[in-house]
Amino acid sequence: RRQKKTASHAVTELENTKDCSQAGKPLFCPSHPTEELRLFCEQCDQPMCRDCVVDRHRQHPYDFIGNVIHRHGDALRGLLKSTQQHMGTLEDVLSRIDDMGSAVRSRAEAVAAEICLFASGYVKAIEEHRDRLLKQLEDLKVQKENLLHLQKAQLQQLLLDMRTGMEFTEHLLTSGSDLEILITKGVVASRLAKLNGVAYNTHPSVDDGIHFSPQEKAGQCCGYEVFGAILNKVVDPARCTLHGEDLHSARQNQLTGFTLLCNDTVGERMGRGGEAVRVTITHKDKRGCAVKPTVCDNDDGTYHISYSPEEAGLYAVCVYVKGQHVQGSPFTLMVKNKFREHHGVFHCCTFCSSGGQKAARCACGGTMPGGYQGCGHGHKGHPGYPHWSCCGQVKENSECLGGPPSDTSQRRLLRTVVL
Repeated sequence: RRQKKTASHAVTELENTKDCSQAGKPLFCPSHPTEELRLFCEQCDQPMCRDCVVDRHRQHPYDFIGNVIHRHGDALRGLLKSTQQHMGTLEDVLSRIDDMGSAVRSRAEAVAAEICLFASGYVKAIEEHRDRLLKQLEDLKVQKENLLHLQKAQLQQLLLDMRTGMEFTEHLLTSGSDLEILITKGVVASRLAKLNGVAYNTHPSVDDGIHFSPQEKAGQCCGYEVFGAILNKVVDPARCTLHGEDLHSARQNQLTGFTLLCNDTVGERMGRGGEAVRVTITHKDKRGCAVKPTVCDNDDGTYHISYSPEEAGLYAVCVYVKGQHVQGSPFTLMVKNKFREHHGVFHCCTFCSSGGQKAARCACGGTMPGGYQGCGHGHKGHPGYPHWSCCGQVKENSECLGGPPSDTSQRRLLRTVVL
């Protein structure tokens, strides 16, 4: 009450305002404390007093509060209704969000159970596959050791027999009389010859070629796809073979090739790739002339070698596996000249193909009576089949064996006709 700005304000105790309402009590203008707010400025959208009309709101459209309250109240009620609708929608969305959160948590728990079940099964499958691989490895080790033990026992027995025979022979030659030597000579010589004739392997009967390939597909285990296999095959270049129809012949500037089949030491197919394969193709007559081949690993023990020679002639082809020649390498390759296409007409005879003109000729060399210079059905020199006018070849899909294209008017008279 002592403050200038609030001196005219109605002040009451807080305890007295609990059940009191300001509704119905007049409100005074903050700019003119003695004037009651009875008017409403439409332009400024705020209540005002009579003094405000001639002061700050001069020439502004206005009206009494009682006259405009319905219009502004209806606008507020419309906004309130719209807000209530949005509130209902938001409450519904929040409810659905809560339901979806519960569904997400439930689904996540179900998927987590599936993952744990899958992982436990996968771990069980991997452990079973591991045990199976270790069993295979142990069996393979025992098999190789048994073969080595057998070879060792046979060689030790052979060595013992040779040592015994040698010692007996040396003792006979140094201590025996001439008569004793002559008497036992046949038996001793036969024994030594037999020992010398025994065939034995100068290398261990097996090798240490045991490998583990983690990328190798190993089929299914407990319903799961597993990887990893034990490989004990070792490629033998001497048993690798070459295959292909165009192994020894090719055409100039035409892509051709052949296949290399890799086998192991017992002649069985390797069944996997990854070998060090090298191929060289060099011209036998032209120094520095070579063909660069392309080696494609098919990952099944076979390799496709493709190349396109630019020069005709005789070539030497070398195929190496692990730096050693394969079976059939090196071999010779004959590259023929580029395939020549026919420049003539594949026809039945010059009489039909030229429309009966006498000047038409054909490379088949056939003639007809009556001054015709070309061939006719059943006449001398006709091949008896449709043929090419440029070289006389009777096969439509063939190489032209004639000379350079002829541009004579007689050849231009020929045309292809329906036979």
